[in-house]
Amino acid sequence: MNAQLSSIVEDLQAAEHRLKELHHWLPRDAWCHRPGPGRWSPADCVAHLNLTSSAMLPLLDAGLRDAAETVNRSTRHYRRDVVGWLIWKLIAPSNGLRTQTRPAFVPSREESLETVIYDFERLQSEIIRRVHAAEGLPIDRVALRSPFDARVRCNLYSALTLIPRHQHRHALQAERAARMLVPEPSPLAV
Repeated sequence: MNAQLSSIVEDLQAAEHRLKELHHWLPRDAWCHRPGPGRWSPADCVAHLNLTSSAMLPLLDAGLRDAAETVNRSTRHYRRDVVGWLIWKLIAPSNGLRTQTRPAFVPSREESLETVIYDFERLQSEIIRRVHAAEGLPIDRVALRSPFDARVRCNLYSALTLIPRHQHRHALQAERAARMLVPEPSPLAV
């Protein structure tokens, strides 16, 4: 597989691993507690990622179809477009920039924790399958419209790199919320 696509898969797997680690140490009853007013619980963070992944999958499928129909398929190195690069920089997990979440992507808290975790893992597999399907396609020559703002467009390669970046941002948010609720156990604890 192309090294850039492999890197996306590794990043997706790393985000999933972070959330699995959190799932192992955070008591079940703490998952749905919000650390404060206007703050999301760890389960809210994962549910939000599920909503965004669900919105992205049809767009990825359409982009892959468009890329497969592109006449010139030779691609050695993918590039983010300017918009994709800018968004990638802005949503860095370490960036303290807070943005208002569109109502369609605010978690409803109606699903059980088991459903939220199961859906995350299932959707993660689907996204990884799309990354594999991008192999050999000119994904940096196909534009997608953002499901979050119809005025924003970026290329398919940029979109694929933004998904794990967004996941790491919310994994960090979930970890911070969890630590406010339950201090992480010390590795030295017996």
